[in-house]
Amino acid sequence: MPRSVNEFGLISKYFTPLTNACAGALGLTDDAALVSHEPGYEIVVTCDALVCGVHFRSEDEPEDVAARALRVNLSDLAAMGSRPVSYLLALAAPAGITETWLERFVAQLALDQKTYQLNLIGGDTVMTPGPLTLSITALGRIPKGQALTRAGAKAGDRIFVSGNIGDASLGLKLLRGELESLTKTQATGLKTRFLRPEPRIALGQALIGIAHAVTDVSDGLVADLGHICALARVGAQLNVSSIPLSTGARAALDMAPDLLPNFLSFGDDYELVFTAPAAARDALARIASSTGVMITEIGEVVDTPGVVVLDTDGSEIRIQKAGYQHF
Repeated sequence: MPRSVNEFGLISKYFTPLTNACAGALGLTDDAALVSHEPGYEIVVTCDALVCGVHFRSEDEPEDVAARALRVNLSDLAAMGSRPVSYLLALAAPAGITETWLERFVAQLALDQKTYQLNLIGGDTVMTPGPLTLSITALGRIPKGQALTRAGAKAGDRIFVSGNIGDASLGLKLLRGELESLTKTQATGLKTRFLRPEPRIALGQALIGIAHAVTDVSDGLVADLGHICALARVGAQLNVSSIPLSTGARAALDMAPDLLPNFLSFGDDYELVFTAPAAARDALARIASSTGVMITEIGEVVDTPGVVVLDTDGSEIRIQKAGYQHF
């Protein structure tokens, strides 16, 4: 951390401006913040920690680190259908972090705050002998009793997913130099999908009253859908031919067909996967049009527990590892 300023000077210089004079933040002069509880609404709270070497690379640009840290939390809020309001940031930084790095980091946070309409209201800053570590706690609001959850899937529901699946896994491979032969445009797009995920906030809000169960694809499509199924004691059948893939992903798959299981299990796509009745198809088409987010039907909820991925001939595709696990 920069030694030219003390902790309070650091907070005042870099982080207080991110509050945008929000009343509850109290100018970051106190050790706690105030959060108003509006009548008829509930507060949605989520927390994600990111560790250098685990969730991002030491060579990643500070803008990418900032965007990823905030957006993965906003994706959790999106999955519950809530609107982001504010967040807290805990930053444990090694001595090597420079003021230039911090300036670029907070500048990106400011841009994302404007895009997603929320403010910083608190947090903590410490030095660490270990790797750079960030923990963000994000708060959202939603009308009482309307939160979307992972529970509620029903046999007969159709399974839908937003956007494309597998881009993040390819983006990381490209960043690591493990994948070649794609066009520059394709490679850039895939890298961006890993470094700067797009939380589907508007889509999440639009799914209230339509979706039975929702989660974001963070651990892997198969694993995250498995969480939905486990809560309802049901299963899922996915049609591999229906999984939405970007142009870059299709090009990579043409060159290396063995990448397919990785698309389904890697995670980090931060798309929304959800179940809804077949009768909701028309409504979902309108939502896709109004939000500008592609929605694809990829399978069906069934009575038999477990997530099964079916090939074009109806045979099961074995997925050795359903998704990411920390422990």
